[in-house]
Amino acid sequence: MRVEALSFGYGGRPVGREVGFALEAGEVICLLGPNGGGKTTLFKTMLGLLRPLGGRVTLGGEDIAGWKRETLARHIAYVPQAHSAFFPFTVRDIVLMGRASQVGLFATPGAADRKAAEAALAALGIERLADRAYTEISGGERQLTLIARALAQEPRVLVMDEPTASLDFGNQIRVLEKVRGLARTGIAVLLSTHDPDHAFLCADRVALLHEGRLHALGAPAEVVTAEALRLLYGVEVEIVTLPESGRRICVPSLVSF
Repeated sequence: MRVEALSFGYGGRPVGREVGFALEAGEVICLLGPNGGGKTTLFKTMLGLLRPLGGRVTLGGEDIAGWKRETLARHIAYVPQAHSAFFPFTVRDIVLMGRASQVGLFATPGAADRKAAEAALAALGIERLADRAYTEISGGERQLTLIARALAQEPRVLVMDEPTASLDFGNQIRVLEKVRGLARTGIAVLLSTHDPDHAFLCADRVALLHEGRLHALGAPAEVVTAEALRLLYGVEVEIVTLPESGRRICVPSLVSF
């Protein structure tokens, strides 16, 4: 997938300008940026939910602007932020909904669709939840269910809007582990987060979105710096390298008043 000189916004009002990058098969790009910085608007434009104000998004060299919704859904899957549900569908039914683009308007899911849903449940390790009501499982389990639903689409590209939002520490790590596992199968993953440590944990590259423009794009060790985080979030941060693992973490400097 390629984003080429993309300008995006609502009702003709620009939120972001001239953003460009390529997302390769099997790669994880982590998008960092402050609240209101345009991350979700960028995602909606990439998903064809908003019309670009300029530039274009291509997949396999084709401009997706002219694609039908069902065609887009066969190639690109979206995982929104964790949300509540009002109807007690089972987890299996929620995941099976990911096959909607593969099923005719008046048709019902067939054996192949059910097989894809079961495979997605297994890939996320949540088969035990299949018959549970989506309204009765934990926030982390719901998020894994949404990822399984997206995986059931059998997409080439997976776009995830803050997939770890509102999750406890353990579930955040489990979701990020699943993200790396999906990338190893060849799926291209683009995710946003507010925790720069997540970039060190799962990303091949990191994109920094600042005031609607792409400030930097590159390897986590090169892009996630104290200076960059100060620019994005207005806080002082020290990047520390752990002695044994060599992994980097962010340590904020707390100021007492």
